[in-house]
Amino acid sequence: MDPMDKTPKEIVTELDRYVIGQDEAKKSIAVALRNRYRRMQLPEEMQEEVTPKNLLMIGPTGVGKTEIARRLAKIVNAPFVKVEATKFTEVGYVGRDVESMVRDLVESAYKMEEEKLFSEVRSEAVANADKRLVKLLVPAQKKQNQQNQQENFMQMMRDLQNGKMPQGPGQEENDGEVSDQVRNERLNTSEKLKRGQLENTEVTIKIDDPSQNNNNPSSDMLNQMGIDLNDALGSMIPKRKVKRTMAVKDAREVLVQEESEKLVNSADLADAAIKRAENTGIIFIDEIDKITSQSKQNSGEVSREGVQRDILPIVEGSAIKTKYGFINTDHILFIASGAFQDSKPSDLIAELQGRFPIRVELNDLSAEDFVKILTEPDNALIKQYIAMINTDNISVTFTIEAIRKIANIAFTVNRDTDNIGARRLHTILERLLQDLLYEGPDMQMGEITITEAYVEQKIGKIAADKDLAHYIL
Repeated sequence: MDPMDKTPKEIVTELDRYVIGQDEAKKSIAVALRNRYRRMQLPEEMQEEVTPKNLLMIGPTGVGKTEIARRLAKIVNAPFVKVEATKFTEVGYVGRDVESMVRDLVESAYKMEEEKLFSEVRSEAVANADKRLVKLLVPAQKKQNQQNQQENFMQMMRDLQNGKMPQGPGQEENDGEVSDQVRNERLNTSEKLKRGQLENTEVTIKIDDPSQNNNNPSSDMLNQMGIDLNDALGSMIPKRKVKRTMAVKDAREVLVQEESEKLVNSADLADAAIKRAENTGIIFIDEIDKITSQSKQNSGEVSREGVQRDILPIVEGSAIKTKYGFINTDHILFIASGAFQDSKPSDLIAELQGRFPIRVELNDLSAEDFVKILTEPDNALIKQYIAMINTDNISVTFTIEAIRKIANIAFTVNRDTDNIGARRLHTILERLLQDLLYEGPDMQMGEITITEAYVEQKIGKIAADKDLAHYIL
């Protein structure tokens, strides 16, 4: 089944596995996603007219805004990028260019398409990689006499005159010159390789030198402008190779990557990535409330409103240059979120407000929500800690009363200090289990039960004192 073909109810059911509550937000976002699938079923001329209904999620930190968006992208296997609105600045100020969010999305789509196409050619790439491994494990015997050395030197000089990178002796091998003994050894090694008998055998391979990548600020600036410096200089400066020794099973993956790149047409890959990003891409803009002119920041007020005006054409629809080609942002789904504690959505410029027609308010988490967050999701915190402590051969059990006590403490601390939502549970559990996590590797006890009394003893007094709770929890 195509992941994009999921019904709104199926999407909400999937989200329920990871996010507790917030039913209204889940429903709205599931409908927005289904509408993208519906658009793809329309006649081509009508598809151009149907634009995505972007969402603005409003709610305090830690209630699931980012988690809903991130899980949504995974459910439908869509390119996804999360950006912080505060990272961007108006043109003319120091900071990231707003168009970089679109380039990051295309990069995500490119990796997804690459993974898809590489999986289609993997069997052929593995076969080619194994052939190279056999040659590396059983190298040809080199004839190094004076005549050969002179021939090699002359060949290197001819390569230099022709503008080619000279090949050193033994870098290229003519299979026709391989002796019968070597050929038999290779056949034997190939059989062992197929049977998996050489997976842990060490082999030395040559890979691209990681230090040759351009990680300087000027390279980053060019990438933001959609210019790939590595591609531009690739034909002028040959890639430097370094030797690495690793197990056959690890070396195979490196060689499979190289062979897959040879088997896949890079132009087709780039085109598919652009189309995937255009039609299924999701950009999540967090902390959008921090770029309103009403947000409590000391400086840069003009810049904040300028960021809104720079984001506007991207959300409205424009062509952005990337290193894989131009991408049109008309049908990318934008999801913005913010706490809006010191401002309100109407503080955004009117044009930007109109580009986020669906407003969803997420609710504060109750003590009962905290109980569910601790126990119900597939990645529930209690399950994570039980599994981690179990690596020290200690079996931990939480009573339901202990879990309710933890939930009540989290709710109370959020209410009396700063409301940071479900993130409060991380702090409380770390404090609660600190001694056990520290002593665990040296303990000989097989089973431990976390009771309500234990919770009260460890964190009850801290939670009761508002000053202590503010600084510790």
